[in-house]
Amino acid sequence: MTIKTKIALAASAAAMMFGASSAQAATASADATATILTQIQVTKTADLNFGTVVVGNTAGTVAISSTGARTCGAALACTGTTTAAAFGVTGTNGQTVSVSSDASVSLTSGANSMSASLTPSVSSLTLASGSAFTVGGTLSVAANQASGNYAGTFNVTVNYN
Repeated sequence: MTIKTKIALAASAAAMMFGASSAQAATASADATATILTQIQVTKTADLNFGTVVVGNTAGTVAISSTGARTCGAALACTGTTTAAAFGVTGTNGQTVSVSSDASVSLTSGANSMSASLTPSVSSLTLASGSAFTVGGTLSVAANQASGNYAGTFNVTVNYN
């Protein structure tokens, strides 16, 4: 056997081995997808307002429901207009979002303070034209609470699910 013949046989054997591997190969394809949502916008349309509270020697609470209705504790006298905080939400219609708020807010007047627990009207909603929610709360008023104009700020959060 000549050297040329041996080289030709080796090349043929190598081609058969590589050809066998190629016959074992397989391919597949996949799709790439993306869903684009409009950024959520939250707009305050009303503040949480507990109205005017007259305090005495006993502590009490003032509750504002998610509809703005007030419940005044027996130890207190309550007057004036009340409102639940209200927020409008826009984003991609048909998408569900989660809604949350801070658990409480501290209201201060100078060195004096009170605390209010907060309750959103919903924990989720499906976005549509005019989507909105409210936040009510319960204000804890101490006995002989110092007079003043009390105010505080709280946050709400809306996220796509």
